[in-house]
Amino acid sequence: MRIRFLSTFFPFRGGIAQFNALMYREMEKNHDVKAFTFKRQYPNILFPGQTQYVTENDVADKIPSHAILDTINPFTYIKTARALKRTNPELVITKYWMTFFAPSLGFVLGRLKGRAVRISVLDNVIPHERRFFDHAFNRYFLKRNDGFIVMSDKVLTDLLQYRPDAKYVRMDHPVYDQFGARLEQQEALKSLGIEFNPEHKYILFFGIIRKYKGLDLLIEAMSKLGEDVQLIVAGEVYGSFDEYQSLIDQNELSHRVHLFNSYIPDDKVGLYFSASDVCVLPYRSATQSGIISISKHFEIPVIATDVGGLKESISHGKTGLMVERAEPQLIAESIDAYFTGDLKESCKLLIREENERNSWEVFCQRIIDFAAEIHSAHRQ
Repeated sequence: MRIRFLSTFFPFRGGIAQFNALMYREMEKNHDVKAFTFKRQYPNILFPGQTQYVTENDVADKIPSHAILDTINPFTYIKTARALKRTNPELVITKYWMTFFAPSLGFVLGRLKGRAVRISVLDNVIPHERRFFDHAFNRYFLKRNDGFIVMSDKVLTDLLQYRPDAKYVRMDHPVYDQFGARLEQQEALKSLGIEFNPEHKYILFFGIIRKYKGLDLLIEAMSKLGEDVQLIVAGEVYGSFDEYQSLIDQNELSHRVHLFNSYIPDDKVGLYFSASDVCVLPYRSATQSGIISISKHFEIPVIATDVGGLKESISHGKTGLMVERAEPQLIAESIDAYFTGDLKESCKLLIREENERNSWEVFCQRIIDFAAEIHSAHRQ
């Protein structure tokens, strides 16, 4: 099958580019695959992080892609559509996670109607941080697709609000497996400059730091836990870290909170998960989370608040714990219950079984089968 991607690829960095790269590598094994990406993804003024691009210190899969689409230059929309048409695609795959991309991606997909099956992998439909244009842009983008891949029931519900007739496949997020093997905990802690103490319990907050992800709630929860509980915070902050630092200082937690506030390159991800006993997602809102997928690769259980689709990826008491509400006291109680219940080893065995079912091979083959089903239905 002639498969074309229109999404984020190298030299852009981050979870979306990583996800796309893993799909690309799996599909290129048996298909004719080409990638088209952005000439400009976000204007710099709209990007809250340090950089959108892979740096010399990052390790990334250098997917060969054609940088052509500028999200704020409509002339490139036409150019991109023409370039895709010239490759005679049978399947065009996009990834949709923010309504900002609806005009550019939607225009291109509109020009490909009838020429290829158009499938979008939906991370979000209704965004975490709302904007006045969200509903109009969602309607525009979603009606220009033939089918959708959703990885949580929350996203599926949001999709069906806009398109009750949508064709879709509901699959779990595949396991991110590009980060190498788990290290010995003591070795990983030493590499991070954290003293190992066999009496300590190490919890991890990983990923981009944004308000909806609730790091402030986790810091407050730390003040309710014993001195033996240590928190590792690893990820780039979008905005200011001042609020979080104030909470750390007010609660006198600086000796128990280990900060790594920068983008974590792929070759360093394993250090943070290997150093930890459990990963905590104290989110105020969510759809699904790629962090859970990384945790599962390293066979690390997850404690997460019961928001969005997070509970669909965590079996309570088996592969992690769910917190009823995003409140510091309840988060602290769940962390304490995890350690007092000694769940780490039993969770690890069940996570290993789940990982075998959520491979990239299975995920990608289902997309290809789905595209064939849509194509066959169109011909009838």
